[in-house]
Amino acid sequence: MKNKYTNLDGIQNTHTFKDLLRWRRERRGNKKDLAQQIPQSPKKEISRLKENRQHHSITWIGHSTFLIQMGGCNILTDPVWAKKMGLQKRLTDPGIPISHLPEIDLVLISHGHYDHLDFPSIKNLTGDISFYVPAGLKSMFQKKGYEKVFEANWWDKFTEKGLSLTFVPAQHWTRRTAFDMNTSHWGGWVIQDMKTGFAGDTGYFRGFKEIGDQFELDTVLMPIGAYEPEWFMKISHINPEDAVKAFQETKGAYCIPMHYGAYRLADDTGPEALERLHKEWGRKELKDHRLKVLLLGETWWKSGKEQPQ
Repeated sequence: MKNKYTNLDGIQNTHTFKDLLRWRRERRGNKKDLAQQIPQSPKKEISRLKENRQHHSITWIGHSTFLIQMGGCNILTDPVWAKKMGLQKRLTDPGIPISHLPEIDLVLISHGHYDHLDFPSIKNLTGDISFYVPAGLKSMFQKKGYEKVFEANWWDKFTEKGLSLTFVPAQHWTRRTAFDMNTSHWGGWVIQDMKTGFAGDTGYFRGFKEIGDQFELDTVLMPIGAYEPEWFMKISHINPEDAVKAFQETKGAYCIPMHYGAYRLADDTGPEALERLHKEWGRKELKDHRLKVLLLGETWWKSGKEQPQ
């Protein structure tokens, strides 16, 4: 009998097939304009990223996929270049073609859903890669021939290539087949040396405050999309207003939004999510420079001298 993983406080998604049918009926009467999408960056620094061995950088590739560089180490979060998700075509191309990446050292996986764990994408990565995965996923990687796989429960700590990593809680669920519901865990990752938190895929929950109390975070990669209809998505996906609240609870200095604009996982669109995010950011009177909205393929070169106010 495999382990079954749960959220903090026993919170779970209890929606039924009847609820799913209700959502589908609502969607038919709630047509969205999908013509406007998140733009690609006009300036992509692929050569500089390949040559970078010193500077800290964060590049948004799309959805929850980031290339993070620190001290010559290349890290990918949730690497997904899939052109389709189920029957839905990808709405925006990845910001950097997978063939243009530098060699990868570490891959951090948040959970097993297909829009976060895509083995065809992983197969096309180059480098001597160590995979850090939630508990319950190691055997799946090993069956596919990957040997350097490290499995994590919440708050487990790891050290590799001089970097300290911690797997932190999120509020979500997992399933890849009809028979493996919640048999692997879910969460986010903190790269302590870079003071960077990757929140993974999550609804709003009290764990953000605990993460903020445990770590000194400079940058938080925060999901903002796939929240509509909220009566269906609220447990598992955070809306833009709660994303701002969660960011404040992590005590981060800078917020980079993610998990929007690549796949139609829900009824909101990428531009809608960004509009609500900006509106809430202004309502909370947070400084504009602390919100780092990246275009697809855009790189934020971190000098280490930024001072939030």
